[in-house]
Amino acid sequence: MYEDQPCKQNQGISSTDFSSTMLQMMNQGMLCLAVNLGHRTGLFEAMSGMKPATCDAISQNAGLNTRYVREWLGAMVTGGIVHYQSEQGLYSLPDEHASVLTPQAGANNMARMTQALQSLAMVSKDVEACFHKGGGVSYDAYPEFMDLWSQVNAQRLDSTLIQKVIPQIPELAAALDRGIDVLDIGCGDGHALCLLAKSFPSSRFKGIDLVASNIQKATKKVGTLQLTNLSFEQCDLTSTQPRGNYHLITAFDVLHDLADPDDVMAALNSILDRDGALLIVDIAASSALEENLQHPAGPWLYTSSCMHCVPVSMAQNGVGLGAMWGREQAVELLEKNGFSDIQVMSVEEDPFNHYFVAKKV
Repeated sequence: MYEDQPCKQNQGISSTDFSSTMLQMMNQGMLCLAVNLGHRTGLFEAMSGMKPATCDAISQNAGLNTRYVREWLGAMVTGGIVHYQSEQGLYSLPDEHASVLTPQAGANNMARMTQALQSLAMVSKDVEACFHKGGGVSYDAYPEFMDLWSQVNAQRLDSTLIQKVIPQIPELAAALDRGIDVLDIGCGDGHALCLLAKSFPSSRFKGIDLVASNIQKATKKVGTLQLTNLSFEQCDLTSTQPRGNYHLITAFDVLHDLADPDDVMAALNSILDRDGALLIVDIAASSALEENLQHPAGPWLYTSSCMHCVPVSMAQNGVGLGAMWGREQAVELLEKNGFSDIQVMSVEEDPFNHYFVAKKV
C-alpha cells in the first residue's frame, strides 16, 4: 500500500514556497466542506450521468435552491471536480469523478468520507482542552463520526469478510461450519456478527460493546434479520471480565481505542479455547513514524487519531494507543499476552487494514 522511504529534511524550502503549500492546504480543506455538501444534498448523484447542463437544470434535477447550487458549482469548478463550458454556461461531472463521489464507489465513496472532517471539527474545542489539561473525550461526543464509520465498515465487510477473509483461514471456516462459540469485542452496531451469524447458522455469536446506543442498534438489527444464534450485551472491558469460553474472538477496528489493551488481551486469552483463534482488524501502518512518511493517508489517519482515537481511550484513563500504533506494536502486544503463530494478512479490497490471526500459546 505504501513504500518505505528515508526521512527527508525540508531544508531549502523557502517561506514563499511554504506559504503556497499552506494556501493549497486551506483551499483543499474548504473544498472538503463543499464536497461534503454535495454528498449530503445529493448533488453528485443528480449530476452523475447528466449531459453538460446549466445551473438551473442541475438545481431542478436535484430539487435544490439555484442560488446555493451556483455558488457550490463555483467551488467544484475552481477545485477541478466539475468541468465548466463557459461559453454555454454548462457544468458536467466527469464519469471518473462520479465513480469515487457517488454510492457506486461503495465503501470507498470519498465524498462520504469528508463527513469525518465536519464531525471531528465539532469536538475540536474539547480536544484542545485535553492538550492543556489531559484527560479525554467520551464516545458520546462522536455520534456522527461513529455512524460514518459504521456505514463505511459495513460496506467493506459486506464484500470482504465472508468472501475474502474467512477463506484465508481454512481451519476457521471449517470450525464455523461445524458450530463454535464466537465473541466480538467492540461490536458497534453488530454488522460483522450479523454477517457471520447468517453465514454460519450452526455457530453461536455474542457481541459486547461499551456504548449503550450501539447495543440497542445491534439488538434491533438482530430482530429485523430474525437471527436466533446471536446476542449482544453492554460491557465495559476496563472493569468487567468477559464471561464464557470461545473458539473465536474478533475485534474489528477497536483495539487501538481500548483503555488498557494489555489487560483486555490477557483476559481474552483466558477465555479462548486452547485450539481457538483471535482475529483482529486494525489500521495498516507501521509503529515507526519514519516508516509512515509515504503512507497515502498518513496526515488523515494521524489527525483523526489525535481527534478521536486517543481522546476516547484517554477518557477512560487509558493509554491512548491511537490508530497509528502499527503492526509491530500490535504483534508485540499479542506475543506479550500469550498469543503465538501470528499471521498478518492483507485483503486487496481493503488496503487500509491489516488482518491479524493469532493462536493461543
